[in-house]
Amino acid sequence: MTLLPVPLTDLCNRAFSIPRQRQLFKNVAYIGALTFLLGIEATAVEWLIAEQFEGKQKLIAPNLQAFNLGYEYARDHLKGACALKLARTDKVGDRLFIGGNEAAALGCVWGGATVCTWYPITPSTSLPEYFAKHCARFRIDPVSKKNRFAIVQAEDELAAIGMVLGASWNGARAFTATSGPGISLMQEFFSFAYYAEVPAVVFDIQRGGPSTGMPTRTQQSDLLLAAYAGHGDTKHVMLFPEDPHESFAFAADAFDLAERLQTPIFVMMDLDIGMNDWLCKPFVWAKDRKLDRGKVITAAELEAGKAFGRYADVDGDAIPYRTLPGTHPTLGAYFTRGSSHDRDARYTEEGSVYVDGMQRLLRKFETAKSLVPKPLVRKAKEKTRYGVIYYGSTSAAMDEALDDLESQSLFVDALRVRAFPFSNEVPEFVAAHQCVFVVEQNRDAQLQKLMVNECAIDPARFVSIPHYDGTPITARFITGAIADRMKSAKAKEAAE
Repeated sequence: MTLLPVPLTDLCNRAFSIPRQRQLFKNVAYIGALTFLLGIEATAVEWLIAEQFEGKQKLIAPNLQAFNLGYEYARDHLKGACALKLARTDKVGDRLFIGGNEAAALGCVWGGATVCTWYPITPSTSLPEYFAKHCARFRIDPVSKKNRFAIVQAEDELAAIGMVLGASWNGARAFTATSGPGISLMQEFFSFAYYAEVPAVVFDIQRGGPSTGMPTRTQQSDLLLAAYAGHGDTKHVMLFPEDPHESFAFAADAFDLAERLQTPIFVMMDLDIGMNDWLCKPFVWAKDRKLDRGKVITAAELEAGKAFGRYADVDGDAIPYRTLPGTHPTLGAYFTRGSSHDRDARYTEEGSVYVDGMQRLLRKFETAKSLVPKPLVRKAKEKTRYGVIYYGSTSAAMDEALDDLESQSLFVDALRVRAFPFSNEVPEFVAAHQCVFVVEQNRDAQLQKLMVNECAIDPARFVSIPHYDGTPITARFITGAIADRMKSAKAKEAAE
């Protein structure tokens, strides 16, 4: 370990008189010292500081002053102390360097979102901020120069999701971004949206829980919370992106799914994906792709005599048709209610009618299986009775771990779950293996419990591999956990 001492506190105390500046500018002086030590061009960092504080001119000069304090100290006292240098480059191979929150925000723009309502919470706050940034580029009317988007910081999380539902009901594509505590506070509206069948997109950037937990640490600990969010019998669609590339793609897909299925869609990211910068594949967007608005009846169809029952299963897929407010002055109107209703949206508490509606919602969840992203399977080089199931940000470490295991002649088939409800490939994969490891970043094996509950799988088929200390999971951890169990099992068989 090589120590490179820089007296940050002393430098800032001598240069600044305001206590708050002395404290904050130590960070900027540190950047200055690091810039010199790593051989980064000072002008590049100065430009970034000016960009960061654009519109706040009075903050640029003192930040540059603090930056130069650190830079000049390192130049005068630590020349040649660090052999590690950074070189300028325009790209890193064929990969993008981007964080998941920004990627998801861009996916929202490409997916047609025009409304974002949110309440600040770590680690999701930057997603609405990036959405605002991209809307300023792509959502300004070229003629009138007026905004063609609405971004509202609500008074609390419950208000934020309520605004999303109001905007979605009116025909806009709307979303909110939050974390576990926010999901807890939005429960009542999730139940309403599920039953009244109002589209919505929710980004859950998961962090360490429970309660306030570890706000700046990562976990995958909200699966059960989101899957059954709301009182009464509810089930929600969840998407599990593995990195910023899929965060972009799944964000856009979520709006199509929300309107096709007329239900909330949860995009289950985490702090590791959302706030860290990743190297990922470039984003792809088909030029001929069109937004899927789902089953929306037009005024022309109503006038032509098309039958309309808001909650009627006309096509056998359990997805009803809807109208948007203002479609027709006299036809196609209905009352959106969270209380029990019949196929024509009329209030009723008749038991058989209620059961009919709830069973249709269950069938609609079955329809969702054919619309959500399918799981991806990686077959081992040799036939094996061992399998592993994982999801989300675990993916990068898992790819490396599988290579490590194969180098030890330990062969494991792998399945990455990308959505809930689970498609038939999930129980089929479990049935094809004698032992299936489930690697996830929470204490209570939440994905495993979902599979047992939803796919009627014997829990004895699973071996839980939990990792929940708040740090991103590593290949070394996965390799060690699986290898130990496989070697132990082989030794036991040999002894028998």
